[in-house]
Parts: sequence; C-alpha cells; structure tokens
Amino acid sequence: MPAEIRMPRTPPPELGVMLGAARMRAGYRLREAARLAGIGHEYLLRLETGQRTPSRSVATVLADVLELDDAERAELLALALADAGRDHPDRRVPGSPIGNRAGVHRHHPD
Repeated sequence: MPAEIRMPRTPPPELGVMLGAARMRAGYRLREAARLAGIGHEYLLRLETGQRTPSRSVATVLADVLELDDAERAELLALALADAGRDHPDRRVPGSPIGNRAGVHRHHPD
C-alpha cells in the first residue's frame, strides 16, 4: 500500500511571533526552552519562524513550558495538528508522554 502524501500545512505567521515572544517573556533561551519541552532546538526555531506547525502534544507541552496565558494557549491548541509528528496515528506509542514532563521547570524571575 503506497504511503499517503500530505500537503504541508503552514501556520499563520503570528503563531511563530507569539511563541518567540512567550519564550522571551518566560526568560528562556531557545535551547533551554526546547530542552524543557522535550523537542529539538531546530524544531522550536522552525516553529518560531513559521516554517512548521506543532502537533497537539508538542503544543500542549510548549504551552506549559512557556506559561502561555489562556488566550495564547487556546490559539496555539486551535492551530496544532492532531495528526502530525508524535500525534500521527502511525507513530503513537500508547502511554508514552512527550518529552520529560517531570523535568519541566518553571522559571519565575524574582
């Protein structure tokens, strides 16, 4: 059976801008935010530059790591893909969480 060919789904430019601004507001460098989210820094850069759309599981973890407000979280999750990346039906591993959620540390500047 031939593999299904999917068309690329490009996010709106404001999504990347919002993610980059949220990361800076949280006080994280790109590599640190990516590590906390359990994704590669190149992938996070592609998200922030509007080259990629996150899967729903990546979006959920990023929302937690970047401490998105309710409106930002809703926007990110509305644009996230339910059938891409780690959420693609052929890649799902039952009971397997994304990243190291126990290792997520909140950054609170005092």
